[in-house]
Amino acid sequence: MIPMEGGGGYTPRGLQDFQFEPLLGTTWLTKPMLQAVIAAVLVIALWAFSAYRLRTVPSRGQYIMEFLYDFIRNGVGRDVLGPGFRPYIGLLVGLFTYILVNNWFGEFFFFMFPTMSNIGYAWGAVVVVLFIYIYAGFRRHGIGYLRHALIPPGVPWYLYPIIIPVEFMSTFITRPLTLGVRLFANMFAGHLTIVVFVVGGTYLLTQADGILLKAGGAVSLAFSIVMLLFELFIGFLQAYIFTILTAQYISSSISEGH
Repeated sequence: MIPMEGGGGYTPRGLQDFQFEPLLGTTWLTKPMLQAVIAAVLVIALWAFSAYRLRTVPSRGQYIMEFLYDFIRNGVGRDVLGPGFRPYIGLLVGLFTYILVNNWFGEFFFFMFPTMSNIGYAWGAVVVVLFIYIYAGFRRHGIGYLRHALIPPGVPWYLYPIIIPVEFMSTFITRPLTLGVRLFANMFAGHLTIVVFVVGGTYLLTQADGILLKAGGAVSLAFSIVMLLFELFIGFLQAYIFTILTAQYISSSISEGH
């Protein structure tokens, strides 16, 4: 839509909607960073409170938290990691709920911005995962982890110059790159779509002339509500995918075979 003469009109949505001024006179405290800290506090408080005074007959809240814990423990940890899953359950449960809360910030008032749509915070989560599965590999295999990660069993020695760079790229570059980009891109695209429908629909409904344009604005706003609900599902799905891929990477590091 073309802005009206005199400076009014519709301003297209874009990257400016993902940029925030520093808060409280600082040069580093932005809204996404504040949300990341709030999410960490919420996750710690939520699980600490859930573990306090557990009952044999669970309350509704205890049942929900136990269901969530069992979902990650059994559906991700035990199924993907196998018998050695127990040391990593805390990581997987905490990682899942932390990313989920940050993703769902985009659908709740006051926040209305998914933290992981800022790629820097997606990279932060990826760095943690990269460190964990490399550490798990060295803990299980010692220095032999490098051979385990870079040379598949049965590969003849004369193919090492080709295989080692390919496996290095796959294990230490491609895995974290795709893990971060997948999370960021889905959150970014979903938030931008909602903003376009909300701002565009509001403009058409309040500023545009003609019944058809106003009707289009009303439809756009109604569709934005559908998109909000859909983004709740996408936020959950992306947190689950991130967690299950983390478990798979740890499994590949600690397994006996490549």
